[in-house]
Amino acid sequence: MNFFKLGFRNILKNQRRSFVTVLAVALGFAAISIFSGYIHNVYGGLADQAIRGEGLGHLTLMKRGLLREGKLEPEKFLLKAEEIEKITKLLLQDEMVSLVTPRLSISGIVSNGKVSTIFIGEGMVPADTMVIRGDFRADRGGLLDPARPNAAIFAADLAEMLGLKQNDYAVLVTSTMEGLTNALDVDVGATYNTGNAGTNDKLLLLPFEFAQRLFDTHGADRLIVLLHDRARTAVVQQRLTDKLRAAGFDLEIQTWQELSSFYNQVKSLFDMIFGFIFAIVIVIVMMSIINTMSMAVMERTREIGTLRSLGMRRWDISWLFTVEGVLLIMLGGLVGMVVTIIVAFLVNQAEFSYIPPNNTDAVLLQVDIVPWVMIQAFVFLGLVAAIASLLPARRAARLVIVDAMGHV
Repeated sequence: MNFFKLGFRNILKNQRRSFVTVLAVALGFAAISIFSGYIHNVYGGLADQAIRGEGLGHLTLMKRGLLREGKLEPEKFLLKAEEIEKITKLLLQDEMVSLVTPRLSISGIVSNGKVSTIFIGEGMVPADTMVIRGDFRADRGGLLDPARPNAAIFAADLAEMLGLKQNDYAVLVTSTMEGLTNALDVDVGATYNTGNAGTNDKLLLLPFEFAQRLFDTHGADRLIVLLHDRARTAVVQQRLTDKLRAAGFDLEIQTWQELSSFYNQVKSLFDMIFGFIFAIVIVIVMMSIINTMSMAVMERTREIGTLRSLGMRRWDISWLFTVEGVLLIMLGGLVGMVVTIIVAFLVNQAEFSYIPPNNTDAVLLQVDIVPWVMIQAFVFLGLVAAIASLLPARRAARLVIVDAMGHV
């Protein structure tokens, strides 16, 4: 017996109820797919922002304990020049590593001669910074000029606060490793909107050698590693950890996910929202299927009795109604896929923009088409339909033949 053919015919018997159920499933499926496509796009943008925009790279190497105690005893956690050279050579032997570059974090006071304020600075190799940034928001600037060793990039709000423009100069004051005060003149190479309200009024990007002179050191506190493939980050992290340990280096390696607190906060929030939406959709789908199949059992009681009298087993009756429920979900899922593709296309073409929390720049509202999420949702909703159909199906299978045939 072809249960799928019978199930499809039974769905067509009551087209209005079937249409409402299919529509509910389609809208629920589309809601899941569209929102998952949106957060997929957001996660990708946040990853690029952390890796390339913030310059975190894929992996960061440092002496163990730097993040906990580095501000108290920075000299204790500095990597010496010879250590940097050995580690860099070792890391570049890995086929997945494309770049290793040193970094030096400093902080102090910046002054225009009249007004002073605090700054947090990042010393980086200008040429390597260009490689890390790549094509990511190249129009926003923020790249150091290798030809200007004394020129820094000022965060936009910091430059505005001090009344500084390109080619002006300022004075940076900080404490050296020995606790002495050191001051250097710095040129304003350019201003740069960091895109983050928390750093746009205090960040300075400095040439690495300039930062070393200001800090009076020849070392670095971190090594940034850029990989060829972001998806292999965790695998390469473990492999490099083993290599460094075998070479006698007790270093801590952290991924960009571990260092980007903003990424983790946003991801946790969106994961919770997605879980909430998914739960609501599942409840709606289950209630729709249970209601539709229960009504079908009530309306087709005499039909069930007739089928049982012709020799159809209870299991066959249960399977018939379960197949009907699954077919409703499949139709709803297919319609939902079409709705998802159409809505995603329209949203992407409309180029809506918004300013996310803690950001200063507007970003485009984009929805990605994520096939594996749609397939997972399709399969999961099919299982939900099968489970939701069990109760009405069992009720139909347990009907007494004589009573069912005499039902009015």
